[in-house]
Amino acid sequence: MQAPTHVPFSDALRFWLKLGFISFGGSAGQIALMHSELVERRRWISEQRFLHALNYCMMLPGPEAQQLATYIGWLLHRTWGGIVAGVLFVLPSMFILIALSWIYVRFGDMPVVAGVFYGIKPAVTAIVLHAAWRIGRRAIGNRWMAAITASAFIAIFAFDTPFPAVVVAAALAGHFGARRWPGVFALGGGHAAGRKDYGPALIDDDTPRAAHTLFDRRRLAVVLATGAALWLAAMGTLVALHGLDGTLTHMGWFFTKAALLTFGGAYAVLPYVYQGAVEHYQWLTAAQMIDGLALGETTPGPLIIVVAFVGFVGGWFAQLSGAEAPFMGAMLAAVVVTFFTFLPSFLFILAGGPMVEATRGRLGFTAPLSAITAAVVGVILNLALFFAWHVLWPQGFAGGFDPVAALIAVAATVALFRFDVGVLPLLGGCAAAGLAWRVLLPALAG
Repeated sequence: MQAPTHVPFSDALRFWLKLGFISFGGSAGQIALMHSELVERRRWISEQRFLHALNYCMMLPGPEAQQLATYIGWLLHRTWGGIVAGVLFVLPSMFILIALSWIYVRFGDMPVVAGVFYGIKPAVTAIVLHAAWRIGRRAIGNRWMAAITASAFIAIFAFDTPFPAVVVAAALAGHFGARRWPGVFALGGGHAAGRKDYGPALIDDDTPRAAHTLFDRRRLAVVLATGAALWLAAMGTLVALHGLDGTLTHMGWFFTKAALLTFGGAYAVLPYVYQGAVEHYQWLTAAQMIDGLALGETTPGPLIIVVAFVGFVGGWFAQLSGAEAPFMGAMLAAVVVTFFTFLPSFLFILAGGPMVEATRGRLGFTAPLSAITAAVVGVILNLALFFAWHVLWPQGFAGGFDPVAALIAVAATVALFRFDVGVLPLLGGCAAAGLAWRVLLPALAG
């Protein structure tokens, strides 16, 4: 197969827009889709270059699939190519989730909608548990890593340790532990395993580096200054309009911190979002958080876009634009949290890309990241238990156990672990079960 000699910006624009609407399946599915389209079918980039970029994105906090799209867009069409690729990866899912969030807050109490959410909440518990297992398979390679996982779980479950403290402790363990036992914290090839030759590509293994991929101190300073100016302008506007204690100001600052702590993907940062959004700021309830994760699973794009739901619900009930126009305030909050969550991802790629290109063939995971990933497994296990508690005992332990929800959760777990059912079919089946139990059966009995 012949490699393309040039990819017009318009062709790339159409592809990134299409990807934004069809990128279901979480980060693994999105990365597989990009590999299929860009490496195998279109031959825009070779597999080695694709995996090199992916390894860097896996090291970063933030959604690795969105960052990978940004990186490849940057390789193809410089800075604007990266910005367009990254924005279009997120924008469709944000607007879809805003629409679903509006339906949720307006019609969530209707029997049909309540029945659907009754069924998908147990499915979400199973999905989070499955995520812990998937990450754990590659992160826990020895008893020392298992000890880090167990310690992280105990720290958050028993002592309610803040998520940032868990991340810092794990990173320190990896940093100092690797000096004494380097083999314990070494990560394997992972993504590089099983490479295939798909023929020549536009950006091939031996393609000379383009001018914009060469490291330049002036360019780095411009990128960092632009990012800082965007953040300061946005935060300054929020402070000027709403004050330091305003809801939107708190959201901007909180989700800036969240964006820098998402090592291990969206499931890893969800406990931190829960601690802040549910327990500290009380923008939404625990049950609403579970519902939001379910909605996030049904939309394309990165799962971390669930933060748009958190912002929308928090903005809706805070009546940021007055009681007469709750939608405008809610939508503004969703846009604000999305902006502050994804801004760092663009800076990581546009600032770090030239340095990463210079290390091609030598880039790998660091020992601190290896330890953080192991700790993330324990954090996600705690999240799964948290969801299970709220689903199986919706009124607390004093309110009684919900056997139907437990049955749906068990069925969803078996479907994921034993039959490898996809997320969307799983959610559809569980939603149908909840609808049948809450709406159809009572109607037939009546």
